[in-house]
Amino acid sequence: MHCPFCRHSDSRVVDSRTADDGTTIRRRRQCPHCSRRFTTLETAALMVIKRSGVTEPFSRDKVIAGVRKACQGRPVTEDALALLGQRVEEALRATGSAELSAHDVGLAILGPLRELDLVAYLRFASVYRAFDSLEDFEAAVAELRSTRDAAPEPADAECDRATRAD
Repeated sequence: MHCPFCRHSDSRVVDSRTADDGTTIRRRRQCPHCSRRFTTLETAALMVIKRSGVTEPFSRDKVIAGVRKACQGRPVTEDALALLGQRVEEALRATGSAELSAHDVGLAILGPLRELDLVAYLRFASVYRAFDSLEDFEAAVAELRSTRDAAPEPADAECDRATRAD
């Protein structure tokens, strides 16, 4: 690490702490040449291998932009999109892999998007999974219906039904 003041090629770490988000390490360093202190922030690089073979850094903003297109005209807030982007990044970092395929990124997006908005999920899945026929959409809708019907109802709904029956 070069000193930003005198450009000396070495520095000594005085203190290390994780930053607020937990994905960054903040280090206080001191230059042995000029004795001045400075701070560095270190993050682990998360790289995405695209279908073409090109590797590029992961971008949460790119995830949000893609999901925003799927959410056009839907009642989805910017805060919800930001939270989805954070959840996707956390899920990808939790894999422990420094390089992920674009396919892995798409899979990580589908789960949180499905919870956020089903119509946006279908829009995104139709592009991501390259739907090319009506049958592809029908299969996706049937899958959503079967998982929705299999999910247990919230306790409130059972209480409402019992109240109506009385």
